[in-house]
Amino acid sequence: MTSIVENRAVASPAPTIDSRPSAPGRPAPGTPASSAGSRAATTARRRRRVDPSGLLRLVSPLVLLVAWQALSAAGVIPQDKLSPPSQVIGAARETWANGTLPAALPVSIERVAYGLVLGVIAAVALGLLVGFFAVADLAFDPPLQMLRTVPFLGLIPLFVVWFGIGETPKVLLIALGVMFPLYLNLVSGIRGVDPKLIEAGRSLGLSRLGLARSVVLPGALPSALTGFRLSLSVAWLSLIVAEQINADAGLGYLVMNARTYLRNDIIVLGLVIYAFLGLATDWVVRGLESYLLRWRVAR
Repeated sequence: MTSIVENRAVASPAPTIDSRPSAPGRPAPGTPASSAGSRAATTARRRRRVDPSGLLRLVSPLVLLVAWQALSAAGVIPQDKLSPPSQVIGAARETWANGTLPAALPVSIERVAYGLVLGVIAAVALGLLVGFFAVADLAFDPPLQMLRTVPFLGLIPLFVVWFGIGETPKVLLIALGVMFPLYLNLVSGIRGVDPKLIEAGRSLGLSRLGLARSVVLPGALPSALTGFRLSLSVAWLSLIVAEQINADAGLGYLVMNARTYLRNDIIVLGLVIYAFLGLATDWVVRGLESYLLRWRVAR
């Protein structure tokens, strides 16, 4: 089978040498540029494309924190209802010094990691089956759509009966929450690939497996990464719900204890940590998305 490169090579006309004099500071026509010069030009273009949005995205959270502190100091926001940032920072120092926060963070992160791995594996497997095979769509998609509409809180008693009150129901609840956004976006991405690209691949002699690997999956990658970002946000939301199942460690346990002792500052601290962990993982996925989809923005 003739490759794309070979076809283009046959179709391309032979290069001609332009005898016109070159402009000052420009290489003569027909003279190949050096690899060093090419790399320098690429680096210069990349520097011009530096996007300051990463730093600008920090402005609105900082403004929100300043406004929160100012309104609390002015008495607009009652401090017994919502602790100001200064008290939250004090609670962070306190819980870090007595060891409760350093002990809680790894437990919650580990739960999210296990649930994320299980949920991603299930979502990718089911998404590929349903996206490529009509029989799998008829068999798997209806019950999955039914399960998707069931609230998390409604599943907690059933998970406790099935799996007990240990780590298993917590991890499975997170995995269930992670699975659906990625599954739905992956299936949508597979079915949304431009049919003209598939026809072009067939005209080049690609097999069904070759079409799936070289055309359909790369075309579905943007949607899949969007689903993965949503899955990460749902993972932290699911963690908050999961850690209400008789937890004896983790951020949820820390927040529940704070509620018992009316420590509003520690409750807010736990919510802020959840938010920052979610934001950090979202930044990681955005970086991965920029790397994997760099062909989409290249000019």
